[in-house]
Amino acid sequence: MKKQLGLGLSAVALATVLTGCGGGTGTTTPTTAESPTSASAPASSPVPAGTAEVKTAESAAGRIVVDAKGMSVYFFTKDAKDSGTSACTGQCIAAWPPVLTESDSPEVDGVTGTVGTIPTPEGKKQVTVNGLPVYYYVKDKAAGDITGQGVNDVWYLVSPEGEMVKTAATGGGY
Repeated sequence: MKKQLGLGLSAVALATVLTGCGGGTGTTTPTTAESPTSASAPASSPVPAGTAEVKTAESAAGRIVVDAKGMSVYFFTKDAKDSGTSACTGQCIAAWPPVLTESDSPEVDGVTGTVGTIPTPEGKKQVTVNGLPVYYYVKDKAAGDITGQGVNDVWYLVSPEGEMVKTAATGGGY
């Protein structure tokens, strides 16, 4: 009985987080959260000089933008192009951490979309492609994972040209 209750509570908690990441009607007030300290979030450690911070890689959904370690990055359809802010706040950030950089002009390899940055509420720099912020998905555990593709019909991989990849994946990772 305890195991079933624990599983039920876990499912409710997961549904709450996912709803906060694009599932609702837009009537909730966004909140700002502290930087997540979750061990499951991709680390945004400094990239050695001369290494591309964002590059392209082949995936089951076609050619996409990834970070220097090969981790897939995503767009959020609720972000407004060139707004200078992220619509992913509060609980959303726990599941979709921002791709961060220390540079105003991140190094790129193969990305033809315009790459830049916007400030986060914590004063860090979030990478943007064609004026939209990009994010990781905490369920992507290794280079090549694209488990965030199409989540809640609001999260999509980024093409090298800086467009949302709306096609479904045709198999595993890269």
